[in-house]
Amino acid sequence: MGKLAARELQEILNCITPDERVLVPPQVGFDAGVHRLGDKLVVVATDPCTGVPEEWFGWLLINYAASDIALFGAKPEFCTITLLGPPRSTSPRRFQKIMAQTCKAADELGIAIVRGHTAMYGSLKDVLGVCTVYGTVEPNRLITSGGAKPGDLILCTKPLGIETITNYVLTHRETAQQLFGIQKQAEYGRLVPMQSCVREALALSEVEGVHAMHDVTEGGFVAALNELAETSKTGFRVKCENIAIPNEALVLQRHLGLSDAQMLAFSSTGTILAAVSVSAKQKVTETLQKLKLTASFIGEFTDTKERIIVQNNIERPFPSQADDPYTAMMTRP
Repeated sequence: MGKLAARELQEILNCITPDERVLVPPQVGFDAGVHRLGDKLVVVATDPCTGVPEEWFGWLLINYAASDIALFGAKPEFCTITLLGPPRSTSPRRFQKIMAQTCKAADELGIAIVRGHTAMYGSLKDVLGVCTVYGTVEPNRLITSGGAKPGDLILCTKPLGIETITNYVLTHRETAQQLFGIQKQAEYGRLVPMQSCVREALALSEVEGVHAMHDVTEGGFVAALNELAETSKTGFRVKCENIAIPNEALVLQRHLGLSDAQMLAFSSTGTILAAVSVSAKQKVTETLQKLKLTASFIGEFTDTKERIIVQNNIERPFPSQADDPYTAMMTRP
């Protein structure tokens, strides 16, 4: 479940006719598209939202797509909203509650809702939302996931698996209390806003020397690092001990019998992996500190095309495919 494998996705995209007005068309590894509009560039991203805690549905619906816009250096400005649900369990009141959350989240980011669609269909099993966000950026300020350069440092803005841990706490409250304790369970239950990276992405986009950014969503660090390397035509070398791994992620790993590769694939929406020049390291660190975030530099991009992870001074190939256990974890009793 989740995203298609890169090869399968590429087969779907092959039927799209190239257009000279589109600078970043739909392609593997890019979470937004870019087209020209007069002297400016328009950045467009669309994301679904389903299977999340309903009290956060509207907020996440807006922030998922808005984060993708900000990662390209554009301020999210406009959006469209689609809300669909099954007739038996979706009352108008349920849609109204979700839409109220959505409007509040859009207002917080200064996003205008332009259009939408709401309906109920018998083929659906749960509420599904889709949000498309638009933003503009000057051509010389555009950042994509394909801009990493050999020698760039790999920046990580938040600890591994915050999204996975938080959503596990919200969907498995009793088990989470037993595993983490009541205090930690309560703390993680308040961390849903960490699943947005709009603020820090916009701040980092203003720093000279930030060459590429990618949100660590489905597939976690495994998918995001491989996509950054693939789109930038580089390799990388990552030191495992430099990755901030919460103790709760290790507890979940042991409790569920997960491999190290699966933990590296923990969905971590809201965490940015970025390619940063050595000269920008201090400025990036200061920028994140102002936002009460800690900059972790976990490795560097290389020109060898090899993808290496170092653990206990032992080098081994970085996982080539993400085995994200998120869906199985959330649906497990």
